[in-house]
Parts: sequence; structure tokens; C-alpha cells
Amino acid sequence: MFCLVYAQENAAPHIPTKQDTLNGSITPERIWWDIQHYDLTIKPDYNTKTISGKNTIEYNIVNKNHSDLMQIDLVAPLKIDSIFQRGKKINYTQNENIWYAKLPKNLLSKKNQITVYYSGKPTESIKPPWDGGLVWSKDSLNRPWISVACQYKGASLWFPCKNALYDEPDKGARINVIAPEGLMAVSNGRLQSKIKNSDNTSTYSWEVKNPINHYGITFYIGNYVNLNESYNGEKGKLSMDYWVLDYNKQKAKNHMIPEVNITMKSLESWFGPYPFYEDGFKMVEAPYIGMEHQSAIAYGSSYKKGTNKKGGDISNTGWGKKTDKIIVHEIAHEWFGNNITANDIADRWIQEGFAGLAEELVIADLCGKQAGNEFMNGRFRTIENDKPVIGRYGINEDGSNDNYVKGWSVMHMIKAILNDDHKFKEILRGLNFDLHNKVVSSAEIETYINKKSGIDFTNLFDQYLRTVNVPVFEYNYKNEELNYRYSNCNDNFSMPIKTNLTKENWLHPTTSWQSIKVENTNTTQNLRLDINFYLKLSKP
Repeated sequence: MFCLVYAQENAAPHIPTKQDTLNGSITPERIWWDIQHYDLTIKPDYNTKTISGKNTIEYNIVNKNHSDLMQIDLVAPLKIDSIFQRGKKINYTQNENIWYAKLPKNLLSKKNQITVYYSGKPTESIKPPWDGGLVWSKDSLNRPWISVACQYKGASLWFPCKNALYDEPDKGARINVIAPEGLMAVSNGRLQSKIKNSDNTSTYSWEVKNPINHYGITFYIGNYVNLNESYNGEKGKLSMDYWVLDYNKQKAKNHMIPEVNITMKSLESWFGPYPFYEDGFKMVEAPYIGMEHQSAIAYGSSYKKGTNKKGGDISNTGWGKKTDKIIVHEIAHEWFGNNITANDIADRWIQEGFAGLAEELVIADLCGKQAGNEFMNGRFRTIENDKPVIGRYGINEDGSNDNYVKGWSVMHMIKAILNDDHKFKEILRGLNFDLHNKVVSSAEIETYINKKSGIDFTNLFDQYLRTVNVPVFEYNYKNEELNYRYSNCNDNFSMPIKTNLTKENWLHPTTSWQSIKVENTNTTQNLRLDINFYLKLSKP
């Protein structure tokens, strides 16, 4: 997700509640069943801001000695109306946003499903997509425009599910959206059918075949028109659909389609084939700035290049005006976020850091490698270091907003240290091939990169992802020797760097003083770090 929000300085850490633990951990009532498929039906009522619907959950039992209870997540004031299994009504209890269905053992088999009926007034998002919930909006012609965004709090804000990143429906999902006649409903995957109902509504049935994370499931209702294109990708023909408000059709033709094609070409080169050819690719105009909904990406920017709606450049380098950041960033999440998903939101840097890296890579492909490096360097100043990038596990706690740019800087520095774009590309493509449709931890990503690169980056990962301290490169010049070390860092921190001291040789600082013979006094007196490294410089 694209982020403009910055954390408050010195904010007191949240004290986890019992609900946080139930929502963010692998509870006994979750661990015994594995999601296979969702068949979700939702009917929003724009006038009352209420929804009703049902979700048929297909699941496998993975632990025979399991709890009699199944944990189902649904955030109040939404409520479960009834639960059925094999035509029989199932008893259930409620603990705030957690519901427990008691499943009789005689109704269980190797493959099972339950249907949960629900209704109510869901949480409304006031500042989408940063505060999750339903988005009840209007387009510029004052017509209803509905969507949802729920990355941080999760999909239980709008439908009953297993709101856990570690478990995705392996067989995908069908999303049936009931919309008023005259409005179009768009969701993930491919449109299977449109059925007119007797109450002046239509049911649009969409289906995604691939596994999908919960917050990646979505829907949009509005006055949409469709532009259909075909892209010659690495795996052949890829259907490219653009669902935009009717009055923005020409803008989509002039701006969105060319920008998407440029982005897709670059990212398939760096990351490997688009992960979801079976489900197609879609950009959908949304009443908020953007979100990486799988195969139905939300776009709510201004149909212009730049890093914000006004066409500006947050890096202050000018390079940010060469692409449409929202398009690049959100498409990149199809690889990192949707194909490879963090199994705990505390590790969200996996998704946001690599999406930030994508912004740099596309600019580099268009304008040259130095442009990409300068663009990244311009973003260093936006890192806040308010708290560690990686948050606390098991309580559904996001880390710092630095998971965007600081997470990106980690991968950028690794690219610089490798100094081999071919090998770096092999690592990125390998991640998406070897971890295709997987949920992973930061530790797994770190281990993979260490192994495939042949370099142990453990100290770098630990320093930049798990602390707020920015290493300081200390140096002084004495008797034609440059003395240097790292400070303000972990005791075992080390990282090779380049300076203006020499174009060819690298320095390998640690926390202990080292020396190197130099002859050019003027150069060392004005020592500068290579722009690719996020460090501070100090000459005591």
C-alpha cells in the first residue's frame, strides 16, 4: 500500500489486549483447520450504510485432536445471524470481535464447509485506506461509489473469515456482489456471471483461482466502464482490464494504460512473470489513493506522473516525476504482498520495502541506474526511525511506517554491495519462483537472500530492521592514514561501503577502529559516503 501517514513521535507503545492476541496469534481454535476456499456474497445498502451477506468457508482438518470450537473473526457492530453445516444449524458464542462455532464431531469429515450468515453496519473508513472499513463515497457527479480497504485491521471488518495472514484460501475465492441496477460491481479475478434480480439489483460473480490474502479480497461498486487490452508478457498473453469511472475513460487511455504497460515490462524483468495470469490483471478506479487488491488493484490518484496527486516528487530529485508512483507501487505488490505475503503484519516490510524498491527499478529502467540511485538517496531523509521496522509478533501489530522506505533501503544497500545487477535480479526472480503463493516471515526472506547471494547480510538486516539506530561512520585523518569505524550500532554490525576515497576499492568497517594508507589529503578531508548507503557521517 502507498503511505502518506507518519507515526507520532514518542508515542507510547500500545499495550496488547486479549483481543489483540486472539486476532493476531495462532489460537487453538484456528490451528486445527486450513482454509481452502471462500464463497462470499455481499449486498451493500448505500442509503443505510449497512451490509448483509454470507460466506461459505471450505476447509480441511489438519489436526485430528483439535478443539471443538472454530474461531471466526467478524468485527462489531457486524454480527453473525446464523451458521449452518450440512443443513444443520450450528451453535456459536461471541467474544467481542471473535466468534466461536461449536462443530459437532459427527458432522466433520476430511473436507468440510460451513456457511456463515451475517449483517449489520460495518466500520466506516473515514480516511481510506489508512483506517480500514467500508468506503461510502460519491464520484464527482454525486453518484454512489462504494469500496472497501482493510489492510491494517483485516478483512473481518466486512466479512466473517479467518482473519489471519498465515492462512490463505488455497483454492481462491468467489465474490458475489449485489449492486443496484445501473451500477457495476467489480471484484478479484474474472467475471463469471451477471444475474438480474427481481428487486432491481444485479449479482456480479467474480472468481479468483489463486490463493489470496484476506485484505486482498475486495469489491468496488460505481459507474464503471471497461477498457480491455492484451499484454504480451513472459508467460504469453495477459488480459489487462481497466475499470474506470465513465468520465475518466479518455484519461485512462492517455495515461493509465501506457504507464501500466511500462511498469509491467520492467517488473516482469526484475521480479519474474506476473504471478496471476490465470486471474488476469485489473486496475480499478477507487475512492481513495490506492491499494494492492490482488488482480483488482485500486487506483485513486490523479492520472498524472509523480509521487503524489499533485504530480510532485517526494524525493526532491525530479526523478519521481518520471512515473506514476501509485501505479508502480501497487502493481509491485502483486509480486511482494500478494504472491509473497508476510505471515504476520509485523513483517510488512517484506511487502512495502520491495514495492519501494520497484519504484526505483522502474525509474532506473527508464532513466538510467544513476537516476534510480539518486531517487533512493532522496528518500533517505523521509525515514523517521521512530520505532523498529519489524513490529511485535502475534498481536496483529504493524511496525513503523519506515517499513516502506527503510525496508526499501535495506534491499537497495544489498543491491549496491552485490554490485551485480544480474545476480540481484536472479535473487528477486528466485524469490517469486521459489516462494510462489507462499506466506513467509522476515527470517525466511533474510535466509533466502543470504543463501542465494553468497553473502551473510544478517548484521545488516538486524541493524536496520530491528533497531532505530542509524550507524555512524566515524573517521579521522592522521599521518596519511584514514582511521574509521562504525558507532551508534549493534556491537557486531559490519557492512562494506564505498566512499569518494577511491572508485574501485571498498572499505569494510566494523565497530573497531581500522586504518588505511591514503595519499590524497584533500579527498579525505572532505570524505563523502557513496549515495547508496543509509549512514551518518562524523569526523570527531
